[in-house]
Amino acid sequence: MLALILSSLEDDKAEDVVTIDLAGKSEMADQMIVCSGRSSRQVSAISEKLADRIKQETGYISKLEGKGPGDWVLVDAGDVIVHVFRPEVREFYQLEKMWQAGVPGSSDPTSLT
Repeated sequence: MLALILSSLEDDKAEDVVTIDLAGKSEMADQMIVCSGRSSRQVSAISEKLADRIKQETGYISKLEGKGPGDWVLVDAGDVIVHVFRPEVREFYQLEKMWQAGVPGSSDPTSLT
Protein backbone atom coordinates (compact mmCIF):
# COMPACT_ATOMS: atom_id res chain seq x y z
CA MET A 1 0.00 0.00 0.00
CA LEU A 2 2.80 2.40 0.93
CA ALA A 3 4.54 1.97 -2.45
CA LEU A 4 1.25 2.51 -4.30
CA ILE A 5 0.57 5.72 -2.36
CA LEU A 6 4.07 7.11 -2.83
CA SER A 7 3.92 6.35 -6.56
CA SER A 8 0.55 8.09 -6.88
CA LEU A 9 1.79 11.16 -5.00
CA GLU A 10 4.85 11.35 -7.23
CA ASP A 11 2.73 10.99 -10.40
CA ASP A 12 0.47 13.83 -9.28
CA LYS A 13 3.39 16.13 -8.41
CA ALA A 14 2.87 16.24 -4.65
CA GLU A 15 5.66 18.24 -3.04
CA ASP A 16 7.77 17.78 0.09
CA VAL A 17 6.60 14.21 0.73
CA VAL A 18 7.52 12.99 4.23
CA THR A 19 6.86 9.46 5.50
CA ILE A 20 6.55 8.96 9.25
CA ASP A 21 6.78 5.45 10.69
CA LEU A 22 4.05 5.01 13.30
CA ALA A 23 4.53 1.29 13.89
CA GLY A 24 4.59 0.74 17.64
CA LYS A 25 3.88 4.44 18.28
CA SER A 26 0.21 4.64 17.36
CA GLU A 27 -2.67 2.26 16.92
CA MET A 28 -4.34 4.39 14.22
CA ALA A 29 -1.92 3.43 11.42
CA ASP A 30 1.50 2.02 10.63
CA GLN A 31 2.58 4.90 8.40
CA MET A 32 1.69 8.57 8.00
CA ILE A 33 2.52 10.54 4.89
CA VAL A 34 2.49 14.33 4.83
CA CYS A 35 2.77 16.20 1.53
CA SER A 36 1.82 19.46 -0.15
CA GLY A 37 -0.01 20.63 -3.23
CA ARG A 38 0.52 24.12 -4.64
CA SER A 39 -3.17 25.12 -4.55
CA SER A 40 -6.53 24.04 -3.15
CA ARG A 41 -7.35 22.58 -6.55
CA GLN A 42 -4.18 20.50 -6.63
CA VAL A 43 -4.66 19.34 -3.02
CA SER A 44 -8.16 18.10 -3.90
CA ALA A 45 -6.99 16.49 -7.15
CA ILE A 46 -4.06 14.68 -5.48
CA SER A 47 -6.33 13.24 -2.79
CA GLU A 48 -9.13 12.23 -5.18
CA LYS A 49 -6.74 10.52 -7.60
CA LEU A 50 -5.03 8.76 -4.69
CA ALA A 51 -8.35 7.40 -3.39
CA ASP A 52 -9.28 6.26 -6.92
CA ARG A 53 -5.93 4.49 -7.46
CA ILE A 54 -6.16 2.74 -4.11
CA LYS A 55 -9.66 1.51 -4.95
CA GLN A 56 -8.62 0.35 -8.45
CA GLU A 57 -5.46 -1.41 -7.30
CA THR A 58 -6.58 -2.91 -3.98
CA GLY A 59 -10.36 -2.64 -3.79
CA TYR A 60 -10.03 -0.66 -0.54
CA ILE A 61 -12.34 2.33 -0.31
CA SER A 62 -10.42 5.18 1.33
CA LYS A 63 -12.17 7.76 3.45
CA LEU A 64 -11.57 11.42 2.56
CA GLU A 65 -11.95 14.29 5.03
CA GLY A 66 -11.66 18.00 4.21
CA LYS A 67 -11.93 17.72 0.43
CA GLY A 68 -14.41 20.61 0.13
CA PRO A 69 -12.16 23.52 1.14
CA GLY A 70 -9.01 21.86 -0.25
CA ASP A 71 -6.70 23.33 2.39
CA TRP A 72 -5.99 20.02 4.14
CA VAL A 73 -7.31 16.67 2.99
CA LEU A 74 -6.88 13.52 5.03
CA VAL A 75 -6.94 10.24 3.12
CA ASP A 76 -7.51 7.23 5.37
CA ALA A 77 -6.09 4.23 3.54
CA GLY A 78 -6.22 1.85 6.50
CA ASP A 79 -2.67 1.23 7.66
CA VAL A 80 -1.49 4.41 5.92
CA ILE A 81 -2.85 7.88 6.67
CA VAL A 82 -2.10 10.59 4.10
CA HIS A 83 -2.31 14.32 4.82
CA VAL A 84 -2.28 16.58 1.75
CA PHE A 85 -1.87 20.27 2.61
CA ARG A 86 -1.58 23.63 0.94
CA PRO A 87 1.91 24.84 1.96
CA GLU A 88 0.63 27.67 4.20
CA VAL A 89 -1.69 25.34 6.09
CA ARG A 90 1.03 22.72 6.45
CA GLU A 91 3.39 25.30 7.91
CA PHE A 92 0.72 26.49 10.35
CA TYR A 93 -0.08 23.02 11.75
CA GLN A 94 3.46 21.59 11.55
CA LEU A 95 2.15 18.04 11.79
CA GLU A 96 5.56 16.49 11.14
CA LYS A 97 7.08 18.35 14.10
CA MET A 98 4.26 17.26 16.38
CA TRP A 99 4.89 13.59 15.56
CA GLN A 100 8.63 14.08 15.61
CA ALA A 101 8.41 15.49 19.12
CA GLY A 102 6.67 12.30 20.19
CA VAL A 103 9.49 10.05 19.03
CA PRO A 104 11.80 9.32 21.99
CA GLY A 105 15.49 9.96 21.38
CA SER A 106 14.99 11.83 18.11
CA SER A 107 15.97 15.45 17.65
CA ASP A 108 16.46 15.71 13.88
CA PRO A 109 13.20 16.65 12.08
CA THR A 110 14.55 15.12 8.86
CA SER A 111 14.84 11.69 10.50
CA LEU A 112 11.13 10.90 10.29
CA THR A 113 11.42 8.13 7.71
